[in-house]
Amino acid sequence: MNLVPTSRPTSLRELAVLFLRLGTIAFGGPAAHIAMMEDEVVRRRSWLTREEFLDLLGATNLIPGPNSTEMAIHIGHRRRGRKGLIVAGSCFILPAMLIVWAIAWAYVRYRSLPQVAGILYGVKPVIIAVVVQAIWSLGRTALKTKMLLLVGIAGVILTFLGIHELIILGGGGLLLLLFSLIKQRSLKANMSAVLSTSPLAFLFQSGVASTAAATFSLWWLFVFFLKVGSVLYGSGYVLLAFIRADLVERWHWLTESQLLDAIAVGQVTPGPVFTTATFVGYVLGGSKGAVVGTLGIFLPAFVFVALSGPLVPKIRKSPTAAAFLDGVNAAAMSLMLVVTYQLARAALIDVTTISLAVISAFLLIRFRLNSAWLVLGGAVAGWLLYVG
Repeated sequence: MNLVPTSRPTSLRELAVLFLRLGTIAFGGPAAHIAMMEDEVVRRRSWLTREEFLDLLGATNLIPGPNSTEMAIHIGHRRRGRKGLIVAGSCFILPAMLIVWAIAWAYVRYRSLPQVAGILYGVKPVIIAVVVQAIWSLGRTALKTKMLLLVGIAGVILTFLGIHELIILGGGGLLLLLFSLIKQRSLKANMSAVLSTSPLAFLFQSGVASTAAATFSLWWLFVFFLKVGSVLYGSGYVLLAFIRADLVERWHWLTESQLLDAIAVGQVTPGPVFTTATFVGYVLGGSKGAVVGTLGIFLPAFVFVALSGPLVPKIRKSPTAAAFLDGVNAAAMSLMLVVTYQLARAALIDVTTISLAVISAFLLIRFRLNSAWLVLGGAVAGWLLYVG
C-alpha cells in the first residue's frame, strides 16, 4: 500500500534542517544518500509517494551530475519551487563542503589526513542496512509487473558484465516504451510526441572545450569543474578519472600523491563525493579555490534540475513517456542493487560488521528507527571498537 503525500506545505526551514542533517551524516555514496532521502521524505514525512520519488530518481539518472545532490534539488523543487530547489541543494552540499574544507586545511598545514578508519568501520555496515531497506521499499513499486521485473534482472546481469550504466538505463526505458507502443498499436502516431517529451531529451553531453592552459588560475579551475559537472555521468570514480587526465597529466597542477589523497577524502567524508572538488580547489588555490571548485562542479546540477524538474509530471501523464520512465526506474533499481552488493563485500568483513548490519536492519524495519541515529550509533560503535 502506497503512502499518501501530505497536503501541508513544506517550509523552507524544514527543507534546510532536513538536508543540512543529511549532508552531515550521509556516508556511503549516492545509493546510500538516496536511501536516506527515501526514508525521510517518503516513509517519515510523506512529502512524496514512492511513485513520485521513483520518477524523480529516474529523471536524475538521465542528466549529468551528482545523482544524490540532484535528488535533493528535485525534492526541494517539488515541495517549494525554485526557492526550495536552492535551499535543499545548497544545504545538502554545505556540510560536506565545510568538512572537506577543514580536512584540506589540515592537509595543507600538516601534510597528512586525519585518521577516520574506526568511524568508517562502524558506519559502513549500517549504510548497507539502510540501502537494502530502501531497495526493498522502492523495488516493490518499481518492479510491479513481470516486464519491469525482467528489465531489473537484465539490468543486474548487464551491470555485472560491465555495460555502461547509461546504456542500461536508456535500454530499459526504450524496451518498456516499445512494449507500451506495441500494446497501443500506434507506434508511428506516438513516436514524435514521445521524443519531444521524454527524458531522452536530456541525454546529451554539452562539454566545454578542453583548455590548453598550463598556468594555474582560479578562472581555469572554475571552467574545468564546470565542464566536469556538465558532462559527467556515473560515479565519483569517473570524476577522479577527469581530474587525473587534466589536472595531473595534462596541466601538472596536482601530483599523483595528491590525487590519491583526494580519493581518500572523497571516501571518508559524508555527503556528495563531488566535494572532492572542494579539496582539490583548496590544495591549488586556498579558500578561494575551494569555493570556486565547489561552485563550478555543482552549478550545472541546479541548472539541469531547474530545466528538467517541471517536465517530470508531464512525462508521467503521457502513457508512452510514462512507460519509458517506468523502464528507467526498473533499471535504476538494478544499478542500486549491484552497487549495494559491491559495498557489502567491502563493508561486511567480519562477525562484528555483519552483526552491526543485521541489528541496524532489524531496528530500521521493526521499529522504523531514524537512519540518522543508526549512522551516528554505527560511528560511535566503530570508533570504540577500533580504539579498543
